[in-house]
Amino acid sequence: MSRKRPIGITLLAILAALAALLAFLHALQMSGLLPVNFGDLAFFGPQTSWLGALLWALLGLIYLWVTRMLWLVDARGWTFLVLISAFDLIMAALSIIGRSDWHSLLPSIVINGLTLIYCLLPSTKEAFFVKQ
Repeated sequence: MSRKRPIGITLLAILAALAALLAFLHALQMSGLLPVNFGDLAFFGPQTSWLGALLWALLGLIYLWVTRMLWLVDARGWTFLVLISAFDLIMAALSIIGRSDWHSLLPSIVINGLTLIYCLLPSTKEAFFVKQ
């Protein structure tokens, strides 16, 4: 039995996919594999930027997994999206403290902030947990 996917859940899946793309972009920037930089990204110095790149890549993989769960209207996808969006905001704050430019992380902060706010709306939560 498959559940019908409301437009709001489709929007969440698109936001999660966009957040995955941004996380992979930050990972490539921190690792130095991207030839174009959109600001200075460092994770507490150039010696530990590999750790930041690894964490951002891990976030991107988790976001891809969550996107699939959201697309299938799995209630666990909502839970993981709330947790991973909050963790992504924490990771962005740590990157800013660790000598990254805030404007280079601003798209990630805006996308994850909007995602977290939209997830916590009662109507969004109800769409996942309604009995069908």
